[in-house]
Amino acid sequence: MSFDVETLSRIQFAFTIMFHYIFPPFSIGMGLLLVIYETLYIKTRKKVYENITRFWIKIFAANFSVGVASGIVMEFEFGTNWSNYSRFVGDIFGSPLAAEGIFAFFLESGFLAILLFGWNRVKPGVHLFSTIMVFVGSMMSAFWIVVANSWQHTPVAYEIVQHGEGVRAVITDFWAMVFNPSAPIRVTHTLIGAFIQGSFLILSVSAYYLLKNKYVEFAKKSFTIALVVAAIASVSQLVAGHEHGKVVAEHQPAKLAAYEGIYKTTKSAPLTIIGWTDPETQKTIGIEIPGLLSYVIYGDWNAEVKGLEEIPKEDWPPVNAVFQSYHAMVALGFLFIGVTLFSVFLYFRKNLFNQKWLLRFYMFAVILPVLANQLGWVSAERGRQPWIVQGLLRTSEGVSPSITATEVMISLSMFFVVYILLFFVWLYVLDREIKHGPEDYTHHPEAGYESKEGRMKIIEKL
Repeated sequence: MSFDVETLSRIQFAFTIMFHYIFPPFSIGMGLLLVIYETLYIKTRKKVYENITRFWIKIFAANFSVGVASGIVMEFEFGTNWSNYSRFVGDIFGSPLAAEGIFAFFLESGFLAILLFGWNRVKPGVHLFSTIMVFVGSMMSAFWIVVANSWQHTPVAYEIVQHGEGVRAVITDFWAMVFNPSAPIRVTHTLIGAFIQGSFLILSVSAYYLLKNKYVEFAKKSFTIALVVAAIASVSQLVAGHEHGKVVAEHQPAKLAAYEGIYKTTKSAPLTIIGWTDPETQKTIGIEIPGLLSYVIYGDWNAEVKGLEEIPKEDWPPVNAVFQSYHAMVALGFLFIGVTLFSVFLYFRKNLFNQKWLLRFYMFAVILPVLANQLGWVSAERGRQPWIVQGLLRTSEGVSPSITATEVMISLSMFFVVYILLFFVWLYVLDREIKHGPEDYTHHPEAGYESKEGRMKIIEKL
């Protein structure tokens, strides 16, 4: 089987970005929880919150470093594999990426050193401020990157100008470009997904400790707070997803039609719970709720939903692939809502930590938010095809003209080997830190100095 340059370049970029996207949601989600844990420590001075904060800082650091390393490659791929695309949107796409570097990455990296190494070198309030700044920086980074991507879905505030032998898009209004029609809700949707993913990592490790009957107080408090964040985020994601769907319906009707397998423009359009769609026969079979799609999108059970029949077939996305990835993402979202709310209910009934089956579920469930976030990007990006910039530039037109399939295959193979090695290094570090577990910093002369009890124990040790 042979692939052309476009297909190989798409596979390469998909592989690198999907691998990279494992890590930023963990960093953003853990960043929020680190702020909460450290705030509780400063407010209560309870050592358990110090242990929680300092343990998760170590996990955060390992994840952050791999995320940065894996993300560097992508910006070079714009030039090596997608030079025509880069020439066309460089003026627009480059602006938010530059802002991400200036306002987000420097903010993160500047305060990261204090977060990692400043616990006993700066005052507690300064350290908390650094934790907050790292968290804010990670969210700002997500904001600018999603803004750049969202412009490709809903391009506004641009004009097409002649550039050499070709044309390019240039910004006419920077802030209109930043707050393009899909950007605010897509940023919100992305950040909430990150909160879910980060909280599920903490739930997973805490559940592991509880099942092993190790670090019980640490695990219970760590688990409980992460559970609250996961439950709130999961319910919020339902609202954000609903709003995102309305934006897609207005600006990308082909994507919405692919999401739900709608081929004919239909009044009282059904919402498919689970099913299969065939673009050749233009039929969708499955479990449907009549009229629900019309109601969800337009608030009217009889509203008309535009079908793929109104769009030239050459402009259709890969319908079944988009349909399946979208429905899998939605199903996982409802699973998160159900399991977290049920767990909160059990917590208030004081019966949560006795449910071994539920703790086992959480121990392995960390993979599910990762999968949901990946499926969300797959459905969004494949749903935009065949456009790399909606309505302006086809994906086939964005490929570098000078690169060969052999060159892409060689670089893809190298990336695959390096990324797999990087992934196993990440797993090794996490496994080592998790098995080592949290430390009681009260009994360490280099750390536990804040309380009178801690100082007395240090004196005794010395």
